[in-house]
Amino acid sequence: MSSHFITVCLDCGAQSPFLPGAPACPKCGSLWREAIYDYENLAFTLPVVLPGRPFDIWRYRELLPIRDPNPDYSLGEGGTPLIHAKNLGMMLGLHNLYIKDERQGPTTSFKDRQAALMMASLKEAGINELVCASTGNVAISYSAYAARAGIKLWAFLTSLVPAAKMREVALYGTQVVKITGTYDEAKQLAAQFAKQRNLFLDLGARSIPCLESMKTIAFEITEQLTALFGPPTAPDQTEQATPWRSPDWYVQSVSGGMGPLGVMKGFHELHLMRLTNQEPKVAMIQSEGCAPMVHAWKQKKDTAIPVKSPHTLIETLATGDPARTYTQIYKKMKAASDGEFESVSDEEAFRAMHFLAKMEGLSIEPAAAVAFAGLVKLVRAGKIKADEIVVVNCTGHTMSIERNILGEGWERNINVTSDSLDENGREEGLLAALSNVGIDRFPRIAIVDDEPNVRTLIRRILQSQGNYKLYEASNGKDAVEMIKKEHPNLILLDLMMPDMDGFQVMDALQLNQETKDIPIIVITAKELTPAEKNRLKGHIQSLMQKGDFMNDELLDEVRALLK
Repeated sequence: MSSHFITVCLDCGAQSPFLPGAPACPKCGSLWREAIYDYENLAFTLPVVLPGRPFDIWRYRELLPIRDPNPDYSLGEGGTPLIHAKNLGMMLGLHNLYIKDERQGPTTSFKDRQAALMMASLKEAGINELVCASTGNVAISYSAYAARAGIKLWAFLTSLVPAAKMREVALYGTQVVKITGTYDEAKQLAAQFAKQRNLFLDLGARSIPCLESMKTIAFEITEQLTALFGPPTAPDQTEQATPWRSPDWYVQSVSGGMGPLGVMKGFHELHLMRLTNQEPKVAMIQSEGCAPMVHAWKQKKDTAIPVKSPHTLIETLATGDPARTYTQIYKKMKAASDGEFESVSDEEAFRAMHFLAKMEGLSIEPAAAVAFAGLVKLVRAGKIKADEIVVVNCTGHTMSIERNILGEGWERNINVTSDSLDENGREEGLLAALSNVGIDRFPRIAIVDDEPNVRTLIRRILQSQGNYKLYEASNGKDAVEMIKKEHPNLILLDLMMPDMDGFQVMDALQLNQETKDIPIIVITAKELTPAEKNRLKGHIQSLMQKGDFMNDELLDEVRALLK
């Protein structure tokens, strides 16, 4: 029995110690209990003891429901980096966009925190067999940690879980039970199986160790932001400055809701201890094909109506019935008076996978991409402001990439098996084959702008969504010479440039038979006069204000003109 915290029943208010093998409230039988710590004392002691500890989840052991963490069961969970998403931030107009890179956990997902704390809790209680239901990541994390701790695991997985994930679960020695049905049906069968055999059942958000593990994400983010920006200043002289800094927004994809619920508790505890300046606004993003929380939130309901038949290719987010977890989140968000729920399509999520990989070098799983697609929506809607500090939880690394994500034409083939060529002929054949995969086959686009950041932004946007040969010029004179030499298929042109502006560039191109018909998209920050607009008529295909191409308009125009 742990001595540094108690549990409080959310239904009857009864206080009791925590025993992992007895998860229900001893007074009313409710499974919904919350861990409460000695926050007043920890407010003083925690900042003192943390500096000498490793940067992992056990760093915060006084705020976790474990009496004596055993390092033998650890795989290095927690302590994931906070990455400045400079390129994506530039595209969205967010100066302080950061990614909490949970891909770098032991099994490449944020569920490693949950698995580490759950297995440690079971070992303390002498429990050596566990049943869980999963859409993939939980089963993988639990399998790894169960193997290390010597715990027998039964994992109930839906048949829609990718085969690669199922095989990894089985590799650890877990007994896989494949269910041809929904995730909610898998949960029901797992519960029945555990009851029949009198085995311990993983309760998800109703499990104190599972929920408490997610707090460590909030703890780490605040320490990392403080290292980057320094402690926040007090709003005025009547208030005391806090030692740690919280973000303005925390964004995460959500299925059953346990992860964000735990992270919210972490931010709340830090604020309760007066260690942070604020509790961030939380944005929770779901897949459109299974978004019971989003529908309930937009209807201002505290209970979600279950989705009985999810329609999404992102199986890890296909929890149709979040049950009371949503109600708990709803109450906390209403108490905080701010936050958002949003949904995105599978296509938007797959597009986000592309631009994260191509703009930031991050290969993320579809479930994580849902969060980034939702971020784009919230920025477009004006709900997230340019000067706010935003942290997105990148919940996991992609596994094998499916055809429906990459589409067709992503590879180039070379056949080197011909035996009929002599050595010289074979070499010439290989050179000819290589010429067929060269970048010259791609559409050619000229980017003309005197601001290097703008050129970088446009280049990143184009590279994130297609294959193009890109040329750049920083002034009008160089642009004209480059366009005459390279004959691009399209020109993206700024109007406001020193010496030779965009109007003069167009005039020069009109005088040359080989360049006068190249389509032009003007991208400018200049508010054009009626005379200037009239001067552009007949010479350009599109006019866009700088900042508009944070959305898909630029890409749509480019694709249309290159057909």
